[in-house]
Amino acid sequence: MSTVPDGKKLVRSPSGLRMVPENGAFNSPFSLDEPQWVPDKECPSCMQCDKKYDFLTRKHHCRRCGRCFCDKCCSKKVALPRMCFVDPVRQCGECSLVSQKEMEFYDKQLKVLMGGGSFIVTLGTSKTSETMMCRLSNNHRYLFFDGESHFEVELSRISSMQVLTEESTPEENDIHTYTDCPADLCISEGGNARASGMLLHYKSTGSQDPQQLRMEAADDKKTASSWLAAMHKAAKLLYEARDR
Repeated sequence: MSTVPDGKKLVRSPSGLRMVPENGAFNSPFSLDEPQWVPDKECPSCMQCDKKYDFLTRKHHCRRCGRCFCDKCCSKKVALPRMCFVDPVRQCGECSLVSQKEMEFYDKQLKVLMGGGSFIVTLGTSKTSETMMCRLSNNHRYLFFDGESHFEVELSRISSMQVLTEESTPEENDIHTYTDCPADLCISEGGNARASGMLLHYKSTGSQDPQQLRMEAADDKKTASSWLAAMHKAAKLLYEARDR
């Protein structure tokens, strides 16, 4: 194990080299823990094609799900940033497809979220609003809101999320609110509707009292809509990480 800059360390696990935070408490909320490998004695044959293992047919463990496969069923090496692997790692066919889809989030959506968007922000039931820049922190743990004032929301303390959308056709200008899932992070899509805002329910650090925050796109609606779409994908990963 060796230490590297920015509070991270290089760790060698049975699955490969990983770049992880020095303090585990500062893991990205999108990250997943390495799975427990299925013990060799419990998998005499491939868990996909059922081919028996022998001297020529070796067994391999998928680094994402931990199950055991033959070389044919677990031959792809795919990047897996959610587990902080430095290099692409061996994954089964099903897991490799999931990881490849997630790469779009890490390659594109994360950059959009950290770039930020301009929103009209209303806290709680206040009748006053403020135009603020909202962006995801570099460690992916917080949403920063910057305007005349500044505050932050920790992603792990968001309990629900609702998307506000405007129909894309000029004749229709209704705003639709999608029902949230209490106690779990959930976000819904609405067909061809374009996201125009977001309603968050969360708890501030050190408080158990639920709070509400409403965000609506400010002047640059295109950038704001792209940010909200990226946040939508982020919410799905957050929900998956919590569910595990």
